[in-house]
Amino acid sequence: MNRIGVFLFFLVSLQQVKSQPVDSLMAVLDTATNERKVKTLNELFRANIQTNPVKAIGFTREALSLASEINDKRGQAAAYNNLGVAYRNQGALDKALQYYITSLKIYEQLDNKEGIATTKNNIATIYSMKKDYGQAMKFLEESHNLFLQLGDQPKIIGSMNNLGNLNSDLQLYEKAMRYFSEAYQLSQKMGKPFADPVNNIGNVYFRQGNYQRAIEHYQRALEIEKENNNLLGMLNTITNIGIAYTKAGQPKPAQEYLSQAEKLAKELRAYTGIPDILKNNSINYYRMGKLREAYETLLKYDSAREKIYGEESSRSIAQMEIALELNEKEKEFEMLRKQSEINALQLRNSRLFIVLAILGLLVIIAAVNFYFMNRRREFLKP
Repeated sequence: MNRIGVFLFFLVSLQQVKSQPVDSLMAVLDTATNERKVKTLNELFRANIQTNPVKAIGFTREALSLASEINDKRGQAAAYNNLGVAYRNQGALDKALQYYITSLKIYEQLDNKEGIATTKNNIATIYSMKKDYGQAMKFLEESHNLFLQLGDQPKIIGSMNNLGNLNSDLQLYEKAMRYFSEAYQLSQKMGKPFADPVNNIGNVYFRQGNYQRAIEHYQRALEIEKENNNLLGMLNTITNIGIAYTKAGQPKPAQEYLSQAEKLAKELRAYTGIPDILKNNSINYYRMGKLREAYETLLKYDSAREKIYGEESSRSIAQMEIALELNEKEKEFEMLRKQSEINALQLRNSRLFIVLAILGLLVIIAAVNFYFMNRRREFLKP
């Protein structure tokens, strides 16, 4: 079941809500310069990531190049985050995490809470995919609290949806359903129903073995994704429908949906979901008595899975985790250093005050002595 893709697909769709149409952005790009051009290029990434990811990556790379040239830190952070989104969709988890961490460092330097919250959400997706649920929960809760502080309703919906996903992974289904229902209701109040909570309710039914109810919710989610022309969202729901039919023992409709999903995944270069597609197609071939096709598809599955979840990827993730921990330690050290400087300055000021007080007292004593000596001389005159 391609559930985990919901994390990132949802976040990208939230960003696009704020984006302008592609044509108007291209018109702005013709005359834009410096920071405005960087911002426009990053917005073009968000406008294209669901339909043309290769083109989207080109826009955000250009944004990063220009932002670095003119020292536009905010533009750099946004571009690094966008690259993380793109590489995560392609299944390059270690590269995605590297870009996210770089983005997070810049956003923290800028004290940009929205950027910090968004990037922490994306970092959580990597940990969740690696089944490190403790770290995933930590980053998701931090992200959600920041979105609540900012009052950003679309992203509050996104973080509620993601927390629901994580609780579902932990088999806390009642709590997960509550998050999904509240997220969907809030999206309806905004006048723009989101597909992801509906899709994820289907995922809970799937986990509970109620495949018919799962398919019903996936179909509802698919209709919403089609209305929004969200190709990545469509890929996610089509894959889920195919896998649900596989589990329900209906190989023909399962293979129909899974074949659509595999084709769309390759077109979008969204390779993360391909292992699940291949694994379930192998099962369907076997059930239809096509043993050779089943075996060949299973070999493809092993190869695709190793590229995304293999030992080399795990080592790279561990290195990125260390880098993240070092970043936290660097921040702590910097805070301690600044506090030490403040304490040293206060101590110097205190010492200076004492010295000045003593000097002042000596001056007063000298003045008093001088006064009384003059009075005594006057008194002793004949």
